[in-house]
Amino acid sequence: MAANRVCDVHGRKDKMGNMPMKLVEWTMLLITPGFQETTLVVGDLLGIPTIPYQSTNGTYDLSKVKKVVVDAQYASSVDDSMDTLIPPTLSEFAETFAGDLSSIFDIDAVVVSGNRSTANSIFLTLGDPSIYLNASGDPSSEGYTLSVTPSGITITGASPLGAWWGTRTVLQQATLNEGSIPVGTGVDTPGWPTRGMMLDIGRHSYPKEFLIEMCAYMSFFKQNTFHIHLSDNLYNNVDEYSRERTLDLYARFRLWSDSELLEGLNKYKNESYTREDFDKIQSSCAARGVTVIPEIEAPGHALVIVQWKPELGYSDNLSLLNISHPDTIPTMKAIWDEFLPWFHTKVVSIGADEYTGPAADYNSFVNIMASYIGTTTGKFIRIWGTFPPVYNGSYENIYQNVSVQHWEYFEDNPYYDYILNNYSVVNSNDDFYVVNKWAPPGGYLNYINVTKTFDGTPPNGTYWRPYVFDQNNMTDNPLESNDRVLGAVAPLWNDYGANASVYSEAYYAWRSGIPALADKQWGGNLSSADFDSIFETLRAVVPGQNLDRDIPSTSDVIFNYTITTNGSFADTSPNAFSVETDCVPTKDTLAITPSCSVVTPLSSKGRNYTLTLSGLTIASLEDPTNTTLVTGGDSTLMLTPNITFFASGNYFRLNTSLPLNETVDLSIIGRGNRTFASVNSAPEEEFLAIMGINGIYHHWAEIAFEAPLQQVGGEGSGWSGKLGGFSLTSVA
Repeated sequence: MAANRVCDVHGRKDKMGNMPMKLVEWTMLLITPGFQETTLVVGDLLGIPTIPYQSTNGTYDLSKVKKVVVDAQYASSVDDSMDTLIPPTLSEFAETFAGDLSSIFDIDAVVVSGNRSTANSIFLTLGDPSIYLNASGDPSSEGYTLSVTPSGITITGASPLGAWWGTRTVLQQATLNEGSIPVGTGVDTPGWPTRGMMLDIGRHSYPKEFLIEMCAYMSFFKQNTFHIHLSDNLYNNVDEYSRERTLDLYARFRLWSDSELLEGLNKYKNESYTREDFDKIQSSCAARGVTVIPEIEAPGHALVIVQWKPELGYSDNLSLLNISHPDTIPTMKAIWDEFLPWFHTKVVSIGADEYTGPAADYNSFVNIMASYIGTTTGKFIRIWGTFPPVYNGSYENIYQNVSVQHWEYFEDNPYYDYILNNYSVVNSNDDFYVVNKWAPPGGYLNYINVTKTFDGTPPNGTYWRPYVFDQNNMTDNPLESNDRVLGAVAPLWNDYGANASVYSEAYYAWRSGIPALADKQWGGNLSSADFDSIFETLRAVVPGQNLDRDIPSTSDVIFNYTITTNGSFADTSPNAFSVETDCVPTKDTLAITPSCSVVTPLSSKGRNYTLTLSGLTIASLEDPTNTTLVTGGDSTLMLTPNITFFASGNYFRLNTSLPLNETVDLSIIGRGNRTFASVNSAPEEEFLAIMGINGIYHHWAEIAFEAPLQQVGGEGSGWSGKLGGFSLTSVA
């Protein structure tokens, strides 16, 4: 045996305190008399997260795969050790995996049941869960072993969920290695059981499809928790607002029930989820290994409940519940009675954040709700860290079976207040806290600071991990092996409401942050340079979503619909997209009326584009304040009468309108996180979001609309005129 050792001077350690294999690499030449020489390379496979792996000679070409074989012995097995109550079976995960192979690599692999691996198959089976240990040394159902030979692949999971994470490794490695995977073996286990994100949908609604796509994105990088904050209100500025203004302030509850007991709690059905909707969100996320943790916020951030029942408001701040009122706790029990059956998880969050009323009332409220929810459904509750325990003999502390989500040191010290007092804690410290779109100078960022994941552990600036609550003072952090650290969830808050952003801007705030965090939440060893080298390659293939609204194209010109030499309206770009129209062509234009339309096979284009309606003549408007030029899946281009975007439930208007009976070229330019319009190549005018800042002043901020592509004109559009061309490029 010959060996060569290459050491990395940084000396970074992995989640168990060992030198990571990618940084300390051993290459061994194994020579056995009468057999072929074998080179064994021990290291981390580059991926998000990284994967400990021992590779030998050769690779396996994934295109050879014909079958996904599910071990018949375990086909119906589920993992009931994690938070979800609707865990997929091994067979169900296999079906989703086969769909991903098709969508990414065009591999048509059939899913079959069997007892062993066969040539050119991917065999999914289960093994001994006790060999997969997390950072605390406890068994993890999410571990797996990946074994690659010259004839096929075997994924052995500690549970079906562990096998699922192994399939993500196969997809990533084949993507990064031109369809091949190194022959060898890797044993991989996450360091912490809770890894994910939190989205504030109380102050900004999101369609269920967006949440489902977010779960797919998170899952590809092996995050498993999506915390959804279902109710909230804009900041109640008690120094500025009258009682009447507070009771009219934006406040929402996002679940819709027809229960007479809750009539009036939710007045906005079109912005809410029915039980069927929420079931769809939860089941779609669970199908990809992601558990939805729902949060109904009280007794703080509870203005939506007070607007329903004003008598429950706390006198000094109506956004807080008066816990001592005799109807407060019965009201909260009634709300939870209605919605607990909707929630397919063992843990729910009651919020309990930033309450400034009496601590004794608060602690009593939390304990009553913990007991009530626990005894009626068997579920545990989670709260935001607010009033740390006090041990003086008379103080009622929160029950220790309530887990705490720490977010800020002015509220609590997670190690000394909670972990040392036997509370389990989720790390949501504000190092990775995002306020969507904008915050005042010195405030929170509007994107994940990924640098902190690569250089965030004191005292020597090594990789951040979920046990690191304080990146400046190591004495505030528990040991990496402390089992009271459940993991980490990074929140995004919509502090400035629904009109500050469009749906996709939440995704862009997280776009690089999710994978950067996911590597470290798992316990991976990805460096900043390696992350930059692979992120975009992996992002481009994430199955089950198209959050970037990418459109594959052979050139910068994505489509160019115009009147052709044979008199038809067709795409003359190299992509040759189809089109359907019942509008009448003339010599150089189409005659547009509300009774005809131009329909493309496309819906939306994400950032960086120029969309042009050329040779556009508006002859008449049925209603100058409500005219639809182009509709798409994410936005609508309108005249109201000014040039307007309608997106995410809000109107965004320019100061410019279009003249009647004049032919113009109207261009919409999406440039990064900004959107502009130009008429006849005049200077661009920018669309802006007007944000109200806590009732004190306004801030104008950039906004990024997706280009609407689905339909020009049509029933209800409200205009007649002519259109010479409809084009889209990826140049902005």
